[in-house]
Amino acid sequence: MGKASRRERKDKQPKVVPAPFVARPFEGLAGETDWVALREFVPAATASVDFTYADRSGQATIATVLPMAWPALHRATDDGGHVLIAMQSGGGSGDASRDLAAALIAALDLEPGQPLTAVPRPTFDTPRLQDLITSTTFEPTLYDGFDFWVEDGDLDEDGKASLERANEAVAPTQRLLPDQSAYWCRVGDRSFVRWVLGTDEDTATNALARLVAADEAGLGEGRLLGAFRASGLLVPVWEVDTALEPDAIVDDFAALTKRFETHLAVDAPLDAEQRRARDRLVSRQLTIR
Repeated sequence: MGKASRRERKDKQPKVVPAPFVARPFEGLAGETDWVALREFVPAATASVDFTYADRSGQATIATVLPMAWPALHRATDDGGHVLIAMQSGGGSGDASRDLAAALIAALDLEPGQPLTAVPRPTFDTPRLQDLITSTTFEPTLYDGFDFWVEDGDLDEDGKASLERANEAVAPTQRLLPDQSAYWCRVGDRSFVRWVLGTDEDTATNALARLVAADEAGLGEGRLLGAFRASGLLVPVWEVDTALEPDAIVDDFAALTKRFETHLAVDAPLDAEQRRARDRLVSRQLTIR
C-alpha cells in the first residue's frame, strides 16, 4: 500500500456505530408499562417527566400524538418554552428509548414555537431516556381528544384541521385501576380491555396459560381474545360487553388481577393442559414494534 493510500485511510472519520436493537426499550424507567401503553394504543394522553441533559434540566411533556405527526414541539410559553415529545411518531433506530431521547434533545435546541419535523438518527453513543429522565413516577392523564396539544394561537390552519381530524377519530379510553396499566376502550360497536403486563414476557405467558387452563381467564362475562407483544412486554386483550361502562367492570378486573398474580407466583413446570394453552396463546400472538 502506498503512502498516499495509508494517509487517506488515517484521515478518514471514525465509523459511526448504529444504535443497537433493544427489545424492551423502556425497561428501567418508572412506569414502564404505561410508557408501552402510550406508545402502542392509548390515543390521547400526556405525562410530565423531569429530565437532565448536559447543563440543562427541566420538565417535559410526553404525549401520545402531536399535530401533523410531529415528533416533538418546543411550545412557546410565558416563561420561555416547554418541550412536548410524541410517543407514537415512529422512529426506526431499533431502540425507541434512543429515538425519543433524540427527539427531546433536538427539541430543546429549537426556538420556542417551533416543531421538530425530523429526529436526528441516534447512534450507539447517543443517550437513551434512561440517561435523561430523573422522574421516579410516570402518571398519564387521559383525554377525550387532543385539545391538550397547543393553545389556539400556536396552530396554523393545517394544524387546526389536523386537530379536528384527530378528535373525530379518537376512541373513548379509560384506565381501569390506578396501579395497573389496563385500559378499556370502545372501538365502533365493540369494547376491549388491553392490559400491559410488567413481568418478563415468557413468565407472563406461562401465567396466562395457567389462567386459561384453569378456566379463570374471563373478565366477568368478557372473553380473552389473545395477546400481543409490544416493546418486549405481553399485552392480553379481552372483549367485554359494549353496553357496560368501564366502571361496571372494575371489580371483575380487580378479581382477574388477583387470579393472575396467584398463577404468576407459581414456578413449577407447566403441565400438559397448560402447555397446550400456552401453545394456543403463542400461535395467535402478534408483535407490535
